[in-house]
Amino acid sequence: MKAELYGRMRELEDRHWWFTGRRRIVAEIIRRLDLPRDARLLDAGCGTGGNLPLLRSFGELVAAEFDAGAAALARARGVCEVVRAGLPDAMPFAAGRFRLITLLDVLEHIDDDAAALRTLGSLLAPDGRLLITVPAFPFLWGPHDEAHHHQRRYRAAGLRALIEQAGLSVQWQSYYNSALFPAVAAVRLLHRARPAGAGAGDELALPPAPVNAVLEALFAAERHLLWRVPLPFGVSLIAVARKP
Repeated sequence: MKAELYGRMRELEDRHWWFTGRRRIVAEIIRRLDLPRDARLLDAGCGTGGNLPLLRSFGELVAAEFDAGAAALARARGVCEVVRAGLPDAMPFAAGRFRLITLLDVLEHIDDDAAALRTLGSLLAPDGRLLITVPAFPFLWGPHDEAHHHQRRYRAAGLRALIEQAGLSVQWQSYYNSALFPAVAAVRLLHRARPAGAGAGDELALPPAPVNAVLEALFAAERHLLWRVPLPFGVSLIAVARKP
C-alpha cells in the first residue's frame, strides 16, 4: 500500500461504512466459532489497528504488521502488543500458538500467497481457525487495487484451493458485500471505458453521515445471512479455514 494511505486509513477506519460494516460481519462470524475465553488470537497484517479493539474482546490478542508506520499507528491505540513481522518468512511466533488467526484483506498484498497460508497454518493450534477476507473477482480490478498495491483478486474456487494446499480445510466460505455488488461493478466497468487519465474518483472518501449510515447498515445486514446461506457473488470473499 502507498505509505500516505496509512494515515488516511487511520482517520477513516473507525467511521467509514466499509470498515465498520466489515467489523460487524467479522464479529458475528467469530462469535459463531465459540472460542474459549482464554483463546490466543493473532491479527496478521493489522494495518493501523482499526480491528484490534474488536478482536481483543474475543481473547488474548497479539498483532503483526510489516509496515513500520502502520505498526506505530496500531501500537498507539494501546490495545495489544503489535510486533513487526511479515509473511511468509518473518513471523516470530511459536508453532501451534494460536486458536484463531485473522487475515483481513491482507492476502492479496502478498507475492507468495500460498506460502503465507502455509506459514499461518503452522502457527495454528490443532482445531484452530483462520479467518480470511479478500477482494473478489478479477474483473473488478481497478485503481483502488493499484493504489493499495494488491497483487490479485480472488474467486471462491481459487481461494478454497489455496487453503487446502496449505493443509487446512474450508469450514465455511462465502462471497459478501453482495447488496452493493451491482453498483461497485458498474462503477469499475465504467471506469475502464473512460479515457486514460480521466481520473478514478476516491473510494476512501467518507460519504455524508446519512449516506455512510445507510451503506453501513446495508453492508452489515449480510451478517444475518452469510453463515446460513453462503452468497454466490459479492465484492469480497470471506472464509473460515480449520487446522485438523
